[in-house]
Amino acid sequence: MKVTVSGNTKDIAENTTVAQLVIDEKVDNPDYVTVTINDEFVEHHDFEKTVLKENDVVEFLYFMGGGSF
Repeated sequence: MKVTVSGNTKDIAENTTVAQLVIDEKVDNPDYVTVTINDEFVEHHDFEKTVLKENDVVEFLYFMGGGSF
């Protein structure tokens, strides 16, 4: 099945969960990554039960704190 991950079209297995995709894609700091599917945020506690579908668009996001000078 085809999905787009971080701008790249990939073939993944049917019934792949977000949690498995995080592992397969070797995401840095998986405990701190935010995931969107088709521009909708997925709660971290839902990674295990959220199954990807054909043509989904997945993005991995990291929020970084900043400050002022």
